[in-house]
Amino acid sequence: MAHYPPSKDQLNELIQEVNQWAITNGLSMYPPKFEENPSNASVSPVTIYPTPILRKCFDEAVQIQPVFNELYARITQDMAQPDSYLHKTTEALALSDSEFTGKLWSLYLATLKSAQYKKQNFRLGIFRSDYLIDKKKGTEQIKQVEFNTVSVSFAGLSEKVDRLHSYLNRANKYDPKGPIYNDQNMVISDSGYLLSKALAKAVESYKSQQSSSTTSDPIVAFIVQRNERNVFDQKVLELNLLEKFGTKSVRLTFDDVNDKLFIDDKTGKLFIRDTEQEIAVVYYRTGYTTTDYTSEKDWEARLFLEKSFAIKAPDLLTQLSGSKKIQQLLTDEGVLGKYISDAEKKSSLLKTFVKIYPLDDTKLGREGKRLALSEPSKYVLKPQREGGGNNVYKENIPNFLKGIEERHWDAYILMELIEPELNENNIILRDNKSYNEPIISELGIYGCVLFNDEQVLSNEFSGSLLRSKFNTSNEGGVAAGFGCLDSIILY
Repeated sequence: MAHYPPSKDQLNELIQEVNQWAITNGLSMYPPKFEENPSNASVSPVTIYPTPILRKCFDEAVQIQPVFNELYARITQDMAQPDSYLHKTTEALALSDSEFTGKLWSLYLATLKSAQYKKQNFRLGIFRSDYLIDKKKGTEQIKQVEFNTVSVSFAGLSEKVDRLHSYLNRANKYDPKGPIYNDQNMVISDSGYLLSKALAKAVESYKSQQSSSTTSDPIVAFIVQRNERNVFDQKVLELNLLEKFGTKSVRLTFDDVNDKLFIDDKTGKLFIRDTEQEIAVVYYRTGYTTTDYTSEKDWEARLFLEKSFAIKAPDLLTQLSGSKKIQQLLTDEGVLGKYISDAEKKSSLLKTFVKIYPLDDTKLGREGKRLALSEPSKYVLKPQREGGGNNVYKENIPNFLKGIEERHWDAYILMELIEPELNENNIILRDNKSYNEPIISELGIYGCVLFNDEQVLSNEFSGSLLRSKFNTSNEGGVAAGFGCLDSIILY
């Protein structure tokens, strides 16, 4: 890049511009221990420049997202059938990962036994498929890192960092002589709007299920973590819901669910006790890892919500469809073909997969165990749960596995490492400090799908996200402290 690196004075000016734009536009997060001073937010970790992404790869990821949405909707529908392969697979996984998958599965079984309330057949999937661009074979190809089915983050802040970089370019902040990028090649995501649109559509679907709703304007309940640091990302969706779609929302922790909500005995509808507001959609921004459930009361709160007639985003089965075990099984063309029969669609999906091994007693699982212990440098070990910091990389894998009972190994998958291209022409800004180190970038594509037990009712691409991290960091979670938000310049 001709204008890189900036001089010390240019960099200081850019840092000031980034900070001021971010504070003006809410590109921010809470720092750790913000509870002592909740008015003290900080600028989100960001790159100063956009990162080049091959247009062909970006277009492929965008075009295939509705296929992934359809795939996971069909998987969820199939998992509801007790005799289905993936139902039985998840049942077995619940035994090997009893602390998390097992707990979620037991809640799902409890909802089946409870015939007290009318069953809600609509489900809302708010998904994100994450990719690295692999250069292993000399040609760029998107390869899926994971498919997220619960609490996907940064749709709100993604569009802000896109607009930040576009502003810096158009306002000649990168170079006083003029823009250094073609603005038409800078991707501006509408993910914050599009996720809000999906939530609003779910509210309308809820209202259409009955001739007369108890209230004329049922709301969306955001179920959030205690002391949530990434609140401003979520606030973008809340504000969009109200301003663009006339839909109110409320933020609740699992404690609030226990203390403030009730279910109508006759209808199964969910209400806020004090205001008697009816909740149409329960939108989870928590509940994706064991640390989100600090006591048995939190699990009870999740079960309480799941039993209600509100549409869940996601419900338990949709969340469970995103397990790493299912991601591994889908790399088998025979398993994938049960859900996607179209040859072209199936081929497009298979192209995005890397080799993933189970660690069970099947032939493939035994090979996975051998590779994990004898050739770990090419692999990452992944558990079922989401959130940064859970994976085990390369040479750390053998000792980790030897430290747990082998009967629990099946709770993990062994995934071939992807080899992305390094970008040495960008700077990360975190806590007002700049870091000029090689980075790698992960492309996230959002998708929203509304479906019931039989059919897909709405299926859409819902925007993009780019996160970058130092090449020396294995993890990439922004809120977890490993990475930063970035934007895309297509080439």
